[in-house]
Parts: sequence; C-alpha cells; structure tokens
Amino acid sequence: MGNSLTKQSTGVSNVTFSTFMASPAIRKKISEVVQGADGQRFITAIISTVATNPKLAECNHFTIFSAALLGESLKLSPSPQLGQYYLVPYKNKNNGMQAQFQLGYKGYIQLAIRSGQYRKINVLEIKEGELISFDPLSETLEIDFIKNDIQREQSKTIGYYVSFELINGFRKALYWSYEKMLNHADKYSQAFSSKKYAELLEGKIPESDLWKYSSFWYKNFDEMAKKTMLRQIISKWGVMSIELQTAFKNDTGVIQEDNTVDYVDENITGFVEVQAETEPEKESISNKQEIGKKSSNLLDGVE
Repeated sequence: MGNSLTKQSTGVSNVTFSTFMASPAIRKKISEVVQGADGQRFITAIISTVATNPKLAECNHFTIFSAALLGESLKLSPSPQLGQYYLVPYKNKNNGMQAQFQLGYKGYIQLAIRSGQYRKINVLEIKEGELISFDPLSETLEIDFIKNDIQREQSKTIGYYVSFELINGFRKALYWSYEKMLNHADKYSQAFSSKKYAELLEGKIPESDLWKYSSFWYKNFDEMAKKTMLRQIISKWGVMSIELQTAFKNDTGVIQEDNTVDYVDENITGFVEVQAETEPEKESISNKQEIGKKSSNLLDGVE
C-alpha cells in the first residue's frame, strides 16, 4: 500500500487509529482481504488491541494495519491471551513509533498443525530433577516427570525439549539446556542481557528502571525459549507450508509502506525497544530482509 493510500486514509498525521480504520480506503482494502462479517470482527479486534496498549496507540497507523493484515491472512488472533501473534510497539532511530509483527510459539504450533504434515508436535520445559539423559545421536529422551503439577510448575527449569513426527513417519527431536538458551538469547537479542536478567530475578533492579525490562525474554523467558526451539526444529528439519514460510519470513518485522520488511533488532542503534518479545536470528537477518523486499504480500499492487 503506497503513500497515496496512507495520505488518503489519514488526511492529517494526528488522527486516531479508530479514525484511520474507519477511512474509506482502509475499509475498502479490508473488504478485499477479509470477507463478509469477518471484516468487522477484524476491525474490532485490532482497535481493541490498540486501545489496551498505550504505546501501540502511538505507533504509525499503517504499520499496525499491515501487521494485523498479515496476522489475519495467517488466520491467527492478536489476543495476548491466545499468544498466537503480537503487535509490538518500537521506537525507531528517528523517534517515530512503529508496530512490529511477532509470532508467538502458539502461532507456530497452529500453523504447523494446519499444514496437515505433522502427526505430532510438542515443546516443553524440563524441570530440575526430571532429566535422566538425552542422546543427541538417537534423539531419545529419558525423563522422570514430576507427578505433582503444582510442584512441577514451581520447580526450576533446566532445559527445553521439542519434537515432531511427520505424517510420513520422519521424526526429529532437540534438547537445549537452560544455559544454552540463555546464551542464545544474550547473543541474538539486542533487547536482552543475561547479566541484567540475573539481576532482575534477584530483585536487584530498582523499581524506577523496571520499564527497561519489558522484553518477553525478561517477562516470559520460557515462552520465548519454546518459540526458539520451534523455530530451530521446524525451519531446519520440518515441512514448511506457505503459511509457515510467510510467518517465518515476517516474524519480528515492521512492514513498511513500500512493502519492504525492516527487522527491528537488526541494528542496535537503529531501533530502541519499547515493549518487545523478539528473538531474531542475526545470522539470517540479511537474507530475510532480502526475501522480504522481493516477496509479494497482501499489500502489493495498491498505489
């Protein structure tokens, strides 16, 4: 969707998101992409999401809309309670606010199930005292689960396990220790520091500074870890449907007006995180960005 539609939709730069969504050009685009009564459901869901997040309400309206359209095309919900995908506000290097599309681990599971290629898929935390062994050659896990659910939830996490079995019988499994995951997050997320995370867990961060630790790596490390495990196993060994490929390519991206995708965590000086749950793979960012520039999406062809 080009600049002309953005101008036509907003008229002025300080219109509310509700006004933006009510504009004829935006309504027309929604009717083209989201059929029938689902159009009003889509509008209501996105306006509600923006209304409950003050920082998101400050974002460029187009980036919210384009990210939400992507989520809708994948038939995923933006509801934080469902955790399928998130609209995440970021401040860019020009101090402008933009919305990032971010897939949750439950979104990856939904898309994998829908592909019809997976007989089984599972990802979970391994608690202290449960792990007996994991053989990376045979990919066999020996574990003694804590029987009491409450005791298990309260126990320390020592690692993460993910596995799948395809319809054709192919199986794959991975196990990462907590330390390996911590190192991965420290290396690949500009928003996360393992040292600061330890201080946060120990209660050493002053209350006045807690706003700096809004990344999901700080807020929900286990959820981000499970997403990382799914990304690793599906992208390297799984069957990826068109929907999965689209989600993977656009995950952690800000969809711009020229249809290119900017990956927020690409440059530590480029974007400052406001409220994020991002785990980008730095080694693949340049390739992902090139794919994003070349690939068509829902907004192609609108001038």
